[in-house]
Amino acid sequence: MKVLIVDDEEMIRGVLKEYVEFEGGVAYEACDGMQAVRLCKDNDFDIILMDVMMPKLDGFSAVKEIKKIKNIPVIMLSARGEEYDKLFGFEIGVDDYVTKPFSPKEVMARIHAVLKRGVQAETGDVVTYEGLKIDMIGRNVYVDGEKVELTPKEYEILFYFVKNKGVALTREKLLMDVWGFDFYGDDRTVDTHIKMLRSNLKQYRKFIVTLRGMGYKFEV
Repeated sequence: MKVLIVDDEEMIRGVLKEYVEFEGGVAYEACDGMQAVRLCKDNDFDIILMDVMMPKLDGFSAVKEIKKIKNIPVIMLSARGEEYDKLFGFEIGVDDYVTKPFSPKEVMARIHAVLKRGVQAETGDVVTYEGLKIDMIGRNVYVDGEKVELTPKEYEILFYFVKNKGVALTREKLLMDVWGFDFYGDDRTVDTHIKMLRSNLKQYRKFIVTLRGMGYKFEV
């Protein structure tokens, strides 16, 4: 496991590095976004832990630059827990978002979850519901013939819904099966992602039904 830790606080980098190395991983450090981009150009990492507020180049901007050259999973680390920041992060392809202060053990659990998860689709899985076409192998989604771009997490949620069509799913169940671990924190993360997914599905958002006080169901 090769991890790039990007944070302008040396103490935070040190603590996370210690935990990564304790679990047999290799940790690289960057103190700002520009250094992170340079390291990603010259190295291949399994995952990036990226702070948001940093000098020279902030975390969001660094992620956008890195995504242009390599597809590396990213977990954002931020003292800012506003929904807007999380939405923006997910929109640019961030895989998870951890709000400071955090437990290093939780961060490690999230790292393993991001690295292990992935929706397993059977060969030839292409489903169509009215004008919504979902190619589970090619990871392509079309709305009335037009391809829509989803974030990696939105793809995983949609594919999970399709595989569990008609099943009432609690937020806790979604967190366990899609995020891949017992989520420590605010389960509104699910609502945030589904809000984004519904927006991308346009009129076919109707297939994702909210079960008040419980969770969601994919109903066609």
